[in-house]
Amino acid sequence: MVEPERNEVRPPWLYPLLRTTFFLPCKHHGSSNKKECNMYCLDCTNGAMCSSCLIYHCGHRSIQIRRSSYHDVIRVAEINKFLDLSGVQTYIINGAKVVFLNERPRPGLGKGVTNACHHCRRSLLDAFTFCSLGCKLANTSSNATNFSKRQMSTESNTGDTTNKEAECSYSNNFPVDCISPPSPPSTMVTNRMAKRRKGIPHRAPMGVC
Repeated sequence: MVEPERNEVRPPWLYPLLRTTFFLPCKHHGSSNKKECNMYCLDCTNGAMCSSCLIYHCGHRSIQIRRSSYHDVIRVAEINKFLDLSGVQTYIINGAKVVFLNERPRPGLGKGVTNACHHCRRSLLDAFTFCSLGCKLANTSSNATNFSKRQMSTESNTGDTTNKEAECSYSNNFPVDCISPPSPPSTMVTNRMAKRRKGIPHRAPMGVC
């Protein structure tokens, strides 16, 4: 199962719960009759524990994990108080309604199957979308990641356009004299005026009588 994005809105205990290994002997109460670790504290999220460990989690939200065909399940009555189970297929085991924690190896889709898990493609009843809590989390996280990437791409394109507009605005705000031809030096104007000046008339010398 792929770890979801950290900014994904979800209970903080859900991913640690789904990656926990249950039904191992308890390291602290190995001599106890109930030494199998099939309990989990949603408030501490520090791994599986046996029923004898519950005395250290008084007042905490604890749930019990059960097994069906070597796969972890949890009763709907326990988990639906803390988690939205909409879209996840439920099963009846030993008279109780349960959901699977994680994806299971799936057989090939049989003929006539009209609905499958949106994540692992396991066949489902028409009323459901996912076969387990893990599949729902993985699919939701994948959609959130794709949305985030699209959003980042859109923001990047918008930023490029804004930068280009800013560059155009900057270039159009140059002073006019920066893009105009230079004015001729004042000495050239003076010389031209001097060349056009008429000479001073001189009176012809008078003849001698």
